[in-house]
Amino acid sequence: MLDKTLLKIALDLSLSLPKKAHYKRLMQAVNEVMPCDAVALLELEGDKLVPVAIDGLSPEVLNMKFNPEEHPRLKAILSSRKPIRFDADSSYPDPYDGLLAIDPKRTLDVHDCMGCCLYVEEKLVGVLTLDALTVGAFRAIDDITIATIAALAAATIRNAKLIAQLEQKNEQSICLANELVKEARDAKGSSFIGKSASMRELKNEIKVVAQSQLSVLITGETGVGKEVVARTLHAESLRNNNALVQINCAALSESIIESELFGHVKGAFTGADKERIGKFELANKGTLFLDEIGELSLNGQAKLLRALQEGEIQRVGMDKNIYVDVRIIAATNRNLLEEVEQGRFREDLYHRLSVFPLHIPALRNRIEDIPELSSFILDNIKGKLGTNNVKISQAAMELLMHYDWPGNVRELQHVLMRAGLRATTNTRGKQGMIEPEHLGLDIPTAAQIQDTSALLTHQNLPFNEAVANFQRKIIISALTSNDYIWAKAARELQLDRANLYRLSKRLGIDISQLQQNKSN
Repeated sequence: MLDKTLLKIALDLSLSLPKKAHYKRLMQAVNEVMPCDAVALLELEGDKLVPVAIDGLSPEVLNMKFNPEEHPRLKAILSSRKPIRFDADSSYPDPYDGLLAIDPKRTLDVHDCMGCCLYVEEKLVGVLTLDALTVGAFRAIDDITIATIAALAAATIRNAKLIAQLEQKNEQSICLANELVKEARDAKGSSFIGKSASMRELKNEIKVVAQSQLSVLITGETGVGKEVVARTLHAESLRNNNALVQINCAALSESIIESELFGHVKGAFTGADKERIGKFELANKGTLFLDEIGELSLNGQAKLLRALQEGEIQRVGMDKNIYVDVRIIAATNRNLLEEVEQGRFREDLYHRLSVFPLHIPALRNRIEDIPELSSFILDNIKGKLGTNNVKISQAAMELLMHYDWPGNVRELQHVLMRAGLRATTNTRGKQGMIEPEHLGLDIPTAAQIQDTSALLTHQNLPFNEAVANFQRKIIISALTSNDYIWAKAARELQLDRANLYRLSKRLGIDISQLQQNKSN
């Protein structure tokens, strides 16, 4: 009977049961091995003993904390590696007097008590106590049986802690994944502002690749909106019900690359005091966005490439491989082909990432989008400005369209936020008007602005038409000064040749007609 009960406790430890179920089974087993009227399993928390499971005691015991210094019997148990028995004539008061569930008054009667310490890997984790109303009830129980029960009770506490930790980690992972999914869903519908030829082409390319599983490499200058493109790709993909996980590769030092990407187990290295899930696991079934991929070290590139090739990762300190299903989107403001030539970026990784490349044009190369972009930005920052009414004057808009925008859309956002704040100060709820002096830009000469202003306001044309005339004049000037060679004109204007050609076609620029006019 004893062996079967002990085996049952041992087998219970291997079961994936809730913490309370493990404790309940332990209490039942202890009662079978050592018949008694009350059992308590107490866990050591700091300098207090906290009941985590009871049988035969009042439920209020579970809400109590026992200071051993105030309870001589508990102090005596803690001071000994061997089981301690308290005879009926012991002078030490019982910590459970008046708390027996069967009959509280009877605990004041003469009865026997016993207790033993619980250790896990030589560390004291708690105490097991037993009370019996029958005098001499524990005399026949040998120390080996008690030690065996104590070891199994300690293992139960350890397992319960591990289960609680895993449940907490699982809940945290679920919460984090839900937050990431929510972010991805919130990004759904986020659109690119702009109707220029280059933006229309970009939107079309996104539509083509979004629902595929292909890796995408997004390139463009700092501030053009690479993260917005990544979020849109995910939002329009078949993975949009799962997480979009972003990692800034520029922030990954050599010492944390593996841990951040693949995670680690507790104790894997100094400071790894708890298990950590890596970005690949968080992005499982979803999308992993590797921002600033060009900043990743060659060592980090090798580790990333291995994960992409094998479709498996291994947490630091773990022997088991974990299969992950992620779609990769990477972004950089570097010319990765040039980095490959210079030996700073792995060619094999480049080809893995750039299956479908997307290039975002600089803002200065699509100035016709600035009015619409500015309107969109102001609509989104009204709340931060504390007003619902802020506009941009035509003179200020002319400056915005004449500025070079080295920081691209991000710089435009910051400029408009500052200008909006200046324009709405002391307006007392009235409409704020952003004027040139609010922008704080390093503007061109007055003559240049006057020339631009005259062009934009010529014959009181609608704003978009005036902008088109402005673009037409610039392109014709570039073509004329470059012998009508598209490639040379594109270099002068810092535009992609194909984009320049499409824009010229939309604006009605006929190069053969221009050449004919020149010859005449």
